Amino acid sequence: MPRQRYIERSLEPVVQRAASEFPAVVLTGPRQAGKTTLLQRVFGASYRYVSLDLPDVRAAALDDPRGFLEMNGPPVIFDEVQHAPNLLPYVRERIDADRGAHGQYILTGSQNLMLAEKVTESLAGRAAVLRLFPLSRREAEGRPGLGLPWEGGHEGRAAPGVAFGDLWHTFLRGGYPELAASPGRDPVLWHASYMQTYLERDVRTVRNVGDLNQYQSFLRVLAARSAQLLNLADVARDLGVAVNTAKAWLSMLEATYQVIVLRPYFANVGKRLVKTPKVYFTDVGTLCHLVGLRDPEHAASGPMRGPIMETAVLSEITRTLTHRGEAPRVYFWRTRAGTEVDFVIEEGGKLVPIEVKASATPRPAMAKPIRTLQRDLGESAAPGYVVHPGDVRLPLGPGATALPFGEL
Repeated sequence: MPRQRYIERSLEPVVQRAASEFPAVVLTGPRQAGKTTLLQRVFGASYRYVSLDLPDVRAAALDDPRGFLEMNGPPVIFDEVQHAPNLLPYVRERIDADRGAHGQYILTGSQNLMLAEKVTESLAGRAAVLRLFPLSRREAEGRPGLGLPWEGGHEGRAAPGVAFGDLWHTFLRGGYPELAASPGRDPVLWHASYMQTYLERDVRTVRNVGDLNQYQSFLRVLAARSAQLLNLADVARDLGVAVNTAKAWLSMLEATYQVIVLRPYFANVGKRLVKTPKVYFTDVGTLCHLVGLRDPEHAASGPMRGPIMETAVLSEITRTLTHRGEAPRVYFWRTRAGTEVDFVIEEGGKLVPIEVKASATPRPAMAKPIRTLQRDLGESAAPGYVVHPGDVRLPLGPGATALPFGEL
């Protein structure tokens, strides 16, 4: 079987810097995002690699943590460390015995909730915590260092423009490295397999969900309501479950990096703003799979085209920032009167408004919500963008520019 090509990740220099400054590095993110591949690429020549996914290795770590660490001394990569969280206090003990040594332990995990609690408890001040999501578009195109359009020094787009149909084809596939590195792989089969693995391994491990079929229905209902204001009481009623169950399931999706819960931006401007969050799936391919889309034309012309575009834009922004080691500060803005800007990014003391449109023909009227936000927020609002799936970049009046998704 031919070896998959390696796709360079924006996080590589960040991980290297963290390992040179901290005794431990914790790398988290969704299953199959490329954590192990990245670490073996960067550290494989000098670090021992130990996977705690294997039952016998896990048993050894659980039975005799000190003996296990003695046998697997630093520098070492412990993969899927959420399977042996009891190891972390003993890792701390060994770090404290030689606090000046950096890059001793590199730990990975695909479950945020369990790992975050244990890391905070055991490795506070001793570990840098980084996250790796599936590929950003700039990574997939071989330009992992490319900035965002509103940042100083953003270079012009060197890669050729993407045809409208090809863009929707990439949305259906999503950003998981395995699909990007193997264009011949069937995305329908891959996403179905991924979802089954996620349900059987991550969901059952994090929380004992009795009825996986009902949980799958919850996933599909959330996907259908993607990019909308999320009323969990309505979702729970539709599924016939308690509201607290729906809340627990949503928390689990966040903990396993399957969704982003986007919160509204508040500023004291005297307007009544909506406080309800929205939910987006982390990967646009996962969203397309859950709503049953298989064909690019149906995706581009059907009722989910708006949420798909928004998901793709949010993914690109959050992945670009996260893979630089930054915590993305992304919100949405909506007044009680219904004026809404899809995304607001806090950047250098300014707020960058982003509107997303599924039409490839941008018009000045599309920027009206951006101008409303700019008027309400005054000097704190930066020039905004209307991101669309076409190939035209042009001004849409004062303070707003139409930006092709390919240039984001």
